[in-house]
Amino acid sequence: MSSKNKISTEITPEQSAAIAAAFEALKTALAPVLLISLTSEERMSTLKMGDKTIAFVNKTLEYATQNPSLIPLYVDLNEAKKDNKLASDIYGIFQQLNTIIRAMEDTGMVAGGEAYEAALIIYHSIKGASRSGIPGTQAIYDDLKQRFPSRGKKIDTII
Repeated sequence: MSSKNKISTEITPEQSAAIAAAFEALKTALAPVLLISLTSEERMSTLKMGDKTIAFVNKTLEYATQNPSLIPLYVDLNEAKKDNKLASDIYGIFQQLNTIIRAMEDTGMVAGGEAYEAALIIYHSIKGASRSGIPGTQAIYDDLKQRFPSRGKKIDTII
C-alpha cells in the first residue's frame, strides 16, 4: 500500500445510529416545506436562482415594496416575498448540506482509493503466486480475476 495513508478511521455503530437519527430529524423538520418533486422535464424548464439572481430578486422586491404602483395587478407581492424567503432559507440549508456532501465525497474518495490501491497490490501478489504455482492460489486468482474491473487484457497483463 502507498506510504501516503491519508485516512485511518471508521464510523462506529453509535455514530451511524446518531447520523441516521439526525437525518430522520432533518427529514421530519423539512417535511412541511419540501412538498415538491419535479420531473426531469420540469427541472429543466423551471427558472433557477443563483447568486446573481438572488441579488436581482431581492433588489426587485425591495423596489416593488417602495413603489407599489409599479407592481402589475396580477402579481402578489406578499406571495413573491414569501417565496423569496423560502428560496433563501432553502438555499442556506442546501449550502450547509453541500459542504457536508463535499467532505463526504472527498473522504470517501480517499478511503476508497487507498482500499482499492491495497486490493490491487494484493491481487497482483496473488496473481504472481498463482503463476509460481503456489498451492491454493490459482482458485483465489481465478475468482478475483472475474471480479477485477479490468479494461481488457491491458491491466491484467501489467504485472
